[in-house]
Amino acid sequence: MARALALAERGLYTTTPNPRVGCVIVRGGEILGEGFHERAGGPHAEVAALADTRSRGHDPEGATLYCTLEPCTHTGRTPPCTDAIVAAGIARMVVAMADPNPQAAHGAQVLRAAGIAVDVGLMEREARALNCGFVSRVTRSRPWVRMKVASSLDGRTALADGASRWITGAEARADGHAFRARACAIVTGIGTVLSDDPELTVRAVTTPRQPLRVVVDRRGHVPPQAKVLRGGALVVTADARPSAWPADVEHLALPDARGRVDLAALLRELARRGCNEVHVEAGARLNAALLEAGLVDEVLAYVAPSLIGDPARGVAQRRDALASLDARTRLAFDDVKRIGDDIRIRAHVLGARD
Repeated sequence: MARALALAERGLYTTTPNPRVGCVIVRGGEILGEGFHERAGGPHAEVAALADTRSRGHDPEGATLYCTLEPCTHTGRTPPCTDAIVAAGIARMVVAMADPNPQAAHGAQVLRAAGIAVDVGLMEREARALNCGFVSRVTRSRPWVRMKVASSLDGRTALADGASRWITGAEARADGHAFRARACAIVTGIGTVLSDDPELTVRAVTTPRQPLRVVVDRRGHVPPQAKVLRGGALVVTADARPSAWPADVEHLALPDARGRVDLAALLRELARRGCNEVHVEAGARLNAALLEAGLVDEVLAYVAPSLIGDPARGVAQRRDALASLDARTRLAFDDVKRIGDDIRIRAHVLGARD
């Protein structure tokens, strides 16, 4: 199953809106064939592994098939994988996690009815982590939201005047681009656009596609010449579209009851478009708004070995001070790793998985 998960990771940047899935076919301790799902509309991992098995001159009949996700039972862009597995004469199926998509679920039940032994749950946590965005979209109707921050050891993300280039090193910035690449959309706020004029594209790693760039801009103040608008972007406001923006800039007006951008509605819209993971690279105010609304699932923090002190900008700037520590956002560390001279911390918001 570990090999199947490694294969699934090959589709990290390409499978959206589908899940990342890997498959290995084994008999007598020998790998007969393997495969992974590369992109929507292409063969699913099970079908790819069966084809690989036959191309190597093996017959899959009587073999065991390991797959990171329960085989699908419905006809979408491709036929049901359960049909291919039954037709191949597979004797046993080992699945990491059940399919959370109700349209494709119950593959284990179908296979058992066909006389195939099925076990579910091997390395389930790892499989769910790999597909956190897909699981979130099909079960909560919103993407998995990963908030990326780069700060000094004392939690400062920029000087008081907004200068932030560069707090962390080149290795950390490149690593951050890998997380941009796996996301379906990159979200930022008007403050970051005005202070940094970022492109918000993936440049440090090779990727076959660029994520959708989304700017949260309550009053429509993004300058028409902003780099983030070049080549098209989605700008979300609470007001009408300014006429000066380029024609390839998409606009959505999503006001909430207070006249601000409805962030929950934005995430629902991104999910409707098939976005699984959303990567947030924003300033303290948008970060705080997302945290206060309970819309952040994971924090990706790069911490530099430096101290900035006050006055300087922090990770999140709330409109109102917390009444008590009980109201703070609580996290659980998932991974801590050194990246160049910096430290990368991945932590999920308690309640996002637990």
